[in-house]
Amino acid sequence: MLLIMLVLFSGLGYVISCTRDNESIVPIQITQPFAPSRGNHVHLAGLTAADTNQWKLDKVHSSVLWSGAYIGAAGLLTGRFNQFGMHDVTPDKMQRYSTTGQPLPDTSWAFYESDPSKTYFNGYVQINTSNTGEPGRDTGCNISTTGTVKIAQGTQNLTDTNLAQIKSTKVEFDPESNGYIVHLNLSWLGHLNRDSLLALGQTTHTEEVLGKLAYVPQAVPEGKNYSVFGLQLTFQFDKSDFGIKSTSIGDNISIECNMNFNNK
Repeated sequence: MLLIMLVLFSGLGYVISCTRDNESIVPIQITQPFAPSRGNHVHLAGLTAADTNQWKLDKVHSSVLWSGAYIGAAGLLTGRFNQFGMHDVTPDKMQRYSTTGQPLPDTSWAFYESDPSKTYFNGYVQINTSNTGEPGRDTGCNISTTGTVKIAQGTQNLTDTNLAQIKSTKVEFDPESNGYIVHLNLSWLGHLNRDSLLALGQTTHTEEVLGKLAYVPQAVPEGKNYSVFGLQLTFQFDKSDFGIKSTSIGDNISIECNMNFNNK
C-alpha cells in the first residue's frame, strides 16, 4: 500500500509540474504587422534636356511584356510589345505617323510617392508590334487573332484598330507592401462586337482592371551625373472581354510594364 501511495503522489506531482510549465509558456508571434517605409519623392514629366526636375521615359531600357498559359501544356506563351508609350491618345491622335521614333511625347504621367491620390498615368501599345521571337506567329496568327494589320516600315500605327490603352482612375497605398493598388481602364477594340462598335463610331471597348504598382526609388547610377527611378505595373485581363478567340492561349493574359526614367 505504501508503495502504491508513493507512486500515485509522484505521478500527481509530475502532472502538476507539467501543467505549471505549460501555463508559463508565452505564445510566439511569428508574423509581424507590415510597417510601410516610404519616402517623399515627386517625379513629374518633362522633355527639357538637362533640367533635373523633369523626368523623361527611358524607352530603350523599358519594356511591356505579356504572358499567358499555353492551353494543354505546362509552359507559358510570352512576348513583348516593341512599340509603346506614355501618352493619352485621344481620337484625333489615332493615326499613322511617318516616323521610327516616338510619335507622341511620353508626358502623360506623374508620380507622388507619399500621396498616391496625385499619381496618374496613361499608356499605350501598338498591338501589331507584339514580338514573340517567332516571325511566323507575329506576322500570322497573332495579327489575325488580334484583328490588326502587319507593320508598315517607317510608320508608327496608332490607329484605333491597332491601339490598346490603359488609364489610371485611382491609385492608393497597398496595405501589404510599400507599393500601390491601381484602378485602371483598359481600352482596346479587339474583336468584341467589332463591326457593331465601328458602325456606331465607337473605336474601342473598355474594361476596368486592378493592378499593382511598385516604385524603384530614385538613385544615381555609378559613374553618372544624373538620377534614375523605375515604376513596375502588373495586371491581368480576360481575353474573352475583348472577343479574342484563340485555341493556343488561356483566358487570363498577364501584362508587366517596366518603365524606367531619368532626368538627363
